[in-house]
Amino acid sequence: MSTGVKKGNTILYKGCNLLKQRLVLSVLSGKPIKITDIRTLDDEPGLREFEVSLIRLLDKITNGTVVELNETGTSFYFQPGLLFGGAIEHNCSVQRSIGYYLEALVMLAFFCKQPLNVTLTGVTSNKIDPSVDTIKTSLLQTLKKFIIDDEGLELKIKKRGMLPLGGGEVVFKCPVRTKLRPIQFLDGGMVKRVRGTAYALRVSPAMANRMVEKAKGVLLNFLPDVFISTDQCKGKQAGKSPGFGIHLYAETNQGVIYSSEQVSNDVSNNEEPSLPEDVGEAAAQRLLYEIYLGGVTNSSGQGLAILNMALGPKDVSKIVVGPLTDYSIGLLRNLREFFGVTFKVEHFQNEDDEREGIGSEKVLLTCVGIGYSNISKRTL
Repeated sequence: MSTGVKKGNTILYKGCNLLKQRLVLSVLSGKPIKITDIRTLDDEPGLREFEVSLIRLLDKITNGTVVELNETGTSFYFQPGLLFGGAIEHNCSVQRSIGYYLEALVMLAFFCKQPLNVTLTGVTSNKIDPSVDTIKTSLLQTLKKFIIDDEGLELKIKKRGMLPLGGGEVVFKCPVRTKLRPIQFLDGGMVKRVRGTAYALRVSPAMANRMVEKAKGVLLNFLPDVFISTDQCKGKQAGKSPGFGIHLYAETNQGVIYSSEQVSNDVSNNEEPSLPEDVGEAAAQRLLYEIYLGGVTNSSGQGLAILNMALGPKDVSKIVVGPLTDYSIGLLRNLREFFGVTFKVEHFQNEDDEREGIGSEKVLLTCVGIGYSNISKRTL
């Protein structure tokens, strides 16, 4: 993993690892970055289409951003402008899910000058990125913990779209806020109910019912309150490619959301056709694993929580999470390079859990925020 080298005000990196994180932190900090040696040893060197699409999206929500790309795409310079926001439409690359782009927007949205109203089109679920359903249930729930008033924060799924052609459409709206608040959240609580949605696009509606039946068969062994709805998308709402998938989430008595998802294989990419029963069971098992990992946020929401803790007021914030993901570890390093923020990372074990031998080992993250303020927001 390459670490940043400062040259004047510009931070230099090598390779495409954690590109999205570095672009987001560049916009928030106002520090330009230069990234070189992007896939120089690959058969197809340089930036991929989805990475160029992300840079274009960041350019749309900012004013005055400067991007300089070399001829081969193996090196680029990014000087961020001011976060402006407003109403934007963006056609995402189908190489990655809409969730790849939404993650970046969720990290930046509160600090825009105008409330964000973004319409994104593309693939709504794949096997790499968090789906739009996961962002709607889990990540937005994590985001709400850092603000007092969440009025105007919403994510609407207008159309769903699967690989390879996509055709999905979502609308993300977010208000602007001047500052975040510190949190001290150490107890994830006990799971009280499981909810979910199964969807079948351009295939038999029976596929959704078969996924629901198998997933419920697994989850009802652990708790009785399980309800999974079916989303029967028709016509344009079903996107451009056939496929099916299921999204599940468990809610605790402390308001924590753990989520999981599974989608069918992309047959056009020479993958074996999926059985709906296998998809349903895999999603249920993944949800149980997320519950086992525990903490006060889903594993996919760790990065968002860590970022907001660092940007919070000059006060102590503490959260307990499951084992740190590689993405979170990379973010902790990047935050130190862009903002000089360091976290105290400790082993944490709830006494009750330790006595009963349940759950995985937890991590206690502690930091003092930098007091980041939205300088663009108009104040009375």
